[in-house]
Amino acid sequence: QKNEVGYLHFDFYNGAMSTDQCQRLKEAFLYARSQKTKVIVLMGGQDFFSNGIHLNVIEAADDPALISWHNINAMDDLVHEILATTTHLTIAALQGNAAAGGVMLALAADLVYARNGIVLNPHYKRMGLYGSEYWTYSLPKRVGKEKAIEITETCMPMSTQVAQEIGLIDSCFGNDHLSFQIQIQLIAEEIAQSPDYRYKLNLKNQLRCLEEQFKPLVEFRIEELEHMKANFSDPNYHKSRYNFVHKVPPSETPMHLAKHRQPASLSQCQMLLPD
Repeated sequence: QKNEVGYLHFDFYNGAMSTDQCQRLKEAFLYARSQKTKVIVLMGGQDFFSNGIHLNVIEAADDPALISWHNINAMDDLVHEILATTTHLTIAALQGNAAAGGVMLALAADLVYARNGIVLNPHYKRMGLYGSEYWTYSLPKRVGKEKAIEITETCMPMSTQVAQEIGLIDSCFGNDHLSFQIQIQLIAEEIAQSPDYRYKLNLKNQLRCLEEQFKPLVEFRIEELEHMKANFSDPNYHKSRYNFVHKVPPSETPMHLAKHRQPASLSQCQMLLPD
């Protein structure tokens, strides 16, 4: 019975994932998917699940725009393999904080659980990025298009309680790492041993097939990467990244906090989320 669940642990420093790290994690996931198990649990680290692309590595590169492009494509490759999994049910277990593409990486799993007290930042805008990792598919699917726009425009941190209330995650529990890990193990084993496991897996695959006919995943990726390619040549991204890496404090209150300087309400924003 223990062999029915595979646990994939990854603990990247500060949750940042370089191109090479994304590729290695993808290969590890493919190996886990090749095993005769029923459930794969993405555990992440105790401090961070993931914070997306590795801005420090990008900042140190001779060609930051090119390395950014390689990094985001490697992230997308990893996320796609999780989304396209037909042989297992998948669980994202967030022991630590997650931000930007790291949150969207978690949303690629069938079920998302988080430890009480961690913080989620499911947005990209403060770094001057539109975002990828199939977020235009996964985020609206979880919270609806209107809420997805609100989350990505306001750029506010989110507690696990709020995330559960709006459907971003399935549940939050455990006040320490050990209790969270024990609960995750119980949940994963229960799913694997459930009499309706095969029904749930078949239903998941049928829904994915229907969604693919309506709009293939590749179209979400192409649309997102068109925005990202433009972002990577925008001086705002390079300035924001430099300030983040070198811990340069902002010269004024960020726009998402300075409501008096915001030109329009959220309902008027023109986010290019696909219909």
